[in-house]
Amino acid sequence: MRTTTASENEHVVVWQWRRNRRCVGLARAQLRKALGAWGLGAVEFAAVAVLSELVANAVVHARVPAGREIRTRFLAVEGGVRIEVHDACDAWPLPRVPDESGGYGLLLVAELADGWGVEKRRGVGKCVWAVVTSSGAGGR
Repeated sequence: MRTTTASENEHVVVWQWRRNRRCVGLARAQLRKALGAWGLGAVEFAAVAVLSELVANAVVHARVPAGREIRTRFLAVEGGVRIEVHDACDAWPLPRVPDESGGYGLLLVAELADGWGVEKRRGVGKCVWAVVTSSGAGGR
């Protein structure tokens, strides 16, 4: 894991992670720290749950060559946070019908976030994002 300087904007936090399950908990800790610094404790539960699902999906499902990492970007927005998870896999996540083997992750993201989606990024891969605010779905 290593931190990446994001910008002079103190309301943006960017981290780069090695693709392993341990990075999920480490990313959660960094998000909690950012939310505390921004005074956004009201969205912590929903934001951390959303981040956990998005990072876990990148670790488990993003089929990429060895050495490709995951990048998280947290951006303070009015009343909440935009969470981005970047990976080098071109396959976009699709919600599926949940069953005993799983499939609940993106349904949980849709329930807790005000909105979420996938964007192509410059170069290889994609960015999966979600916005969680205290006035939206995550602030119930």
